[in-house]
Amino acid sequence: MSKKVGFIGLGQMGKWMAINLVKAGNDVTVFDLNPEAVQFVTGQGAKAGKSPADLAAKCDYVLLSVPNTSIVQSVIFGQGGITEGAKKGLAVVDLSTITYMGTLEIAKRLTDMGVRFADAPVSGMESRAEDGTLSIMCGGEESLYNEVLPLFQAIGKTVVHMGPVGAGQLTKLINQLLFNACMASMAEILPMGVKLGLDPEKLTKIVTTGTGRSFGLEFFAPRILENGFDSGYPLKAAYKDMVSALEICAHQKIPMPMVAGTTTTFQMALAEGYGDEDKGAMIKVFERLLGVKFRKSGVQG
Repeated sequence: MSKKVGFIGLGQMGKWMAINLVKAGNDVTVFDLNPEAVQFVTGQGAKAGKSPADLAAKCDYVLLSVPNTSIVQSVIFGQGGITEGAKKGLAVVDLSTITYMGTLEIAKRLTDMGVRFADAPVSGMESRAEDGTLSIMCGGEESLYNEVLPLFQAIGKTVVHMGPVGAGQLTKLINQLLFNACMASMAEILPMGVKLGLDPEKLTKIVTTGTGRSFGLEFFAPRILENGFDSGYPLKAAYKDMVSALEICAHQKIPMPMVAGTTTTFQMALAEGYGDEDKGAMIKVFERLLGVKFRKSGVQG
């Protein structure tokens, strides 16, 4: 059954999710500050909205895919925001990756206003957003989850209801922390191999197929060999996961030495100016320290 859906945030991931919702037969109205992004998605069958408030007034469900917690708060509660146009029964579903603590605060404020809310961060790169094969982890009331499940199925392949509000963001955070720890380990360990005389290409063949393999290694190591550092989410944006984790650890008194070490590696890379490059760029910190390059023969880095 077609649903009236508002979609806010037409960036690298959001534009494809909005288009896939259109392809699934939904009545989709979109909003983004970038007119070119709006034009791209409306060219695929969506309608253009005037503001988040406009979408809230017209639609039964408003989905968000924006960069961080402060922008989510502004889109929902700011001038011209969702709450200015919210009608009875409206449901807001946040597909963004934001902080766990921030999500709990947003949920409480919306509940007090009579607006339903679920957090449903997604996992997967742009290609999976385009293919509609993202992984989606949802936190919120089960009844709301069941309502929006057809929307999730239009944009994702693996969809799981994780529990109450916040459970989606917490699950995404744990996934990202495991990923980030693998990347920080890779950055530290691979240059050691080169320093001690191992060939980077041969080493890559082993670590991407042996017991030490991981998604991070399989995806990034071949790109690092080619001096490619523009294939993933930029470090300065990914750092928010580390900040969120440290915030939770501080409040809950949970010791996480591996997370602390990974955070330090992120900070070293950011301090050296690699914030606009992908997570693979963390290797440059240790390459500089050891005076080596993890590149294939003939590739300059």
